[in-house]
Amino acid sequence: MDVNIEQSWKAVLGEEFNKPYFKALIDFVKEEYEQHRCFPKGSQIFNAFELCPLDKVEVVILGQDPYHGIGQAHGLCFSVNEGVPMPPSLLNIFKEIQQDLGKPFPENGNLERWAKQGVLLLNATLTVRAHQAGSHQGKGWEKFTDKVIEIISAQKENVVFLLWGGHAKKKAARVDRERHLVLSSGHPSPLSANRGFWFGNRHFGQANTFLIKKGKKPIAW
Repeated sequence: MDVNIEQSWKAVLGEEFNKPYFKALIDFVKEEYEQHRCFPKGSQIFNAFELCPLDKVEVVILGQDPYHGIGQAHGLCFSVNEGVPMPPSLLNIFKEIQQDLGKPFPENGNLERWAKQGVLLLNATLTVRAHQAGSHQGKGWEKFTDKVIEIISAQKENVVFLLWGGHAKKKAARVDRERHLVLSSGHPSPLSANRGFWFGNRHFGQANTFLIKKGKKPIAW
């Protein structure tokens, strides 16, 4: 199956695209997009890969599934298009960066600037039906993104994995901790953050300290 994805990823995921589960997944996604309003738009489903080729990956942030509100999702976890109000989880991410690194709030919630520095902003599920959170879970995306994590773990060294919340933490089993740094905490959503499971995790500073130690450039969060 020919999938329109960035070339370095296509080279390592080609076998996955020909597996029965992935063909069934694509059939499901096509039908959903034909019959319902879904996000992100079709051309942006693999946007995280487009903006962060495999050889550029330095940090992986794992989300759950795309925002399901109109105009929000554009293929990068936690990110929203410019001009779109920042969702609560994203606001809490920026609050933690402010506390951790002393950086002011950005003008918008578009995280493409992170992706272009080597931050793979990957959702466990890459599509969703409008206004129905989790509606495309359990259809095969999780198996696909498991494979992505395994490939990064096996083919890269000294990558920082930021795993926030229960869904993301399940992916930790796919990561070789001898080769990479895994940082986990509660999810930045208000439900988790306000109960003390998010704020103060200092993940952004820890990630940069690790990258510098390994001779890499820190991320301009």
